[in-house]
Amino acid sequence: MSSSSASRGTFFGWWVTAGAFVLAVFGWGLGFYGPPVFLGVLHETRGWPLGLISAAITLHYLVGAALAARLPSLHARFGLARFTQIGVLALSLGLIGWALAAEPWQLFIAAAVSGAGWSASSAAAINAIIAPWFVRARPAALGMAYNGGSVGGILFSPLWVAAISFLGFPLAAAAIGLTAVVTVGVISATLFARTPDQMGLAPDGDAVGKAPVNVTSQHARPLPGALLWRDRTFLTLTAGMALGLFAQLGLITHLFSLLLPAFGAQRAGFAMAFVTVMAVAGRTLLGWLMPIGADRRVISCLGYGMQLAGSLAFLAAGGTNVALLLTGIALFGIGFGNATSLPPLIAQVEFVKEEVLRVVALMVAIGQATYAFAPAAFGLIRELTPPIEGANAGAAPWVFIAAAVFQGLAILAMLAGRKPR
Repeated sequence: MSSSSASRGTFFGWWVTAGAFVLAVFGWGLGFYGPPVFLGVLHETRGWPLGLISAAITLHYLVGAALAARLPSLHARFGLARFTQIGVLALSLGLIGWALAAEPWQLFIAAAVSGAGWSASSAAAINAIIAPWFVRARPAALGMAYNGGSVGGILFSPLWVAAISFLGFPLAAAAIGLTAVVTVGVISATLFARTPDQMGLAPDGDAVGKAPVNVTSQHARPLPGALLWRDRTFLTLTAGMALGLFAQLGLITHLFSLLLPAFGAQRAGFAMAFVTVMAVAGRTLLGWLMPIGADRRVISCLGYGMQLAGSLAFLAAGGTNVALLLTGIALFGIGFGNATSLPPLIAQVEFVKEEVLRVVALMVAIGQATYAFAPAAFGLIRELTPPIEGANAGAAPWVFIAAAVFQGLAILAMLAGRKPR
């Protein structure tokens, strides 16, 4: 922040970042961490098969991915603030529909509505909110905003369980949904409705008229229309993000049950929370410490490399070695948050400014559509691969091998898109 901006008080972009953080808390707390809790509740109360409810969750993610790909045009049509308000309202109504569904077809309609609403608080939406306000400090601002998603998991996973137990599913969904609609509605109207140009401000709080910082690579060029889909930079970046998220979501979905034999339920819960703590720490440190001229693809490879090492530590633990399991948790967690936040920062450097929002929206949508199938795919791996004789249920070697393979492929994809600096 420049001295001139400091003299006028806190740069408004940091208030926008705080608002994006709160949006991510609610958006991810409802739209990402809610459905896995609902799966158990609906299975127990309705008696519906887990596969059927899982299919509704997959539909929720896929509809969200489809709309996330169109975010730039939706923001242009409705306005960023208004679309965010509409989205959170749809998400909340959709989740109430989950709670009230008496037949499976009603559940799938509710899942489509909630998925559509979640797109307004997805990773692409958070990037679109932050991007106009920051260039030089975007890694720090984006990291702070994305941390709201992690905090949403810490807060809402137990909150959903407690609220449903105390109030019942429909009333819990209505109370939490109403809180989200009111809170995000106020934030959108007071923070997201403004732009730097409207307020006479320059990105990063710099003095107006000062030459803007240019972080765009010399290799970046406009890629209108279908040209983007033939561009190696875009394809490798998208593939790297999708492969990394597929490994990450597939493993994290099953990790709690794999840790149970060695830790027990309570300690396994603490271990899962530690993954989130490490994710927040890794994302925050990277956001504040990454040099502006750093090779962001190489940094992303280091993150995937840490996760790969974590998968190998899980594999070597054999489901019993607590020290190796804790090592795996720490290594897996430190790269967890950056798998979401680094690809948009890579796009900031590798594409011209006018293309970045479109690139990030498409990249996030493809990644989300890919990882929607990861929990089921890793579940099939657990079911179809033979257990090791004499090993406990937490060994699951092929699950960890699969995660390591996908993490390795993510590294190769990122390296394949590097260009001479």
